[in-house]
Amino acid sequence: MARKKSPTLTDAELRLMDILWEKGSGSVSDLVAALPDSQPLAYNTVLTTLRILEQKEYVNHVKEGRAHVFTPLVDQVQARKSAVSYMLSRFFDNSPELLAQHIIESDDINPADLEKIKRMIEGEN
Repeated sequence: MARKKSPTLTDAELRLMDILWEKGSGSVSDLVAALPDSQPLAYNTVLTTLRILEQKEYVNHVKEGRAHVFTPLVDQVQARKSAVSYMLSRFFDNSPELLAQHIIESDDINPADLEKIKRMIEGEN
């Protein structure tokens, strides 16, 4: 049975999107070269992942000579909103309040971050 297509970005997709957001566009070879040496991906893996991103409408490509140059169609802010919306619907019953409550009550949040959140809620920057 085929795996259900993720509406959000997988880790591998996000790695490539991060590069495209930083560079603005790039060929498969450009993306392979831009990956950190500690996390290399094969050319065919990058190409397959970009085709998946194209199906999800995160990127599009134009042909330049023999190369396909990929450009993001979705910016980081849109991708974050999509991921948060997905997480809200999946884990928090579409309730931003439940998500905020979870974050505030988390042992992982440090007091400085909690204070920043409090100032944001109060309308201070």
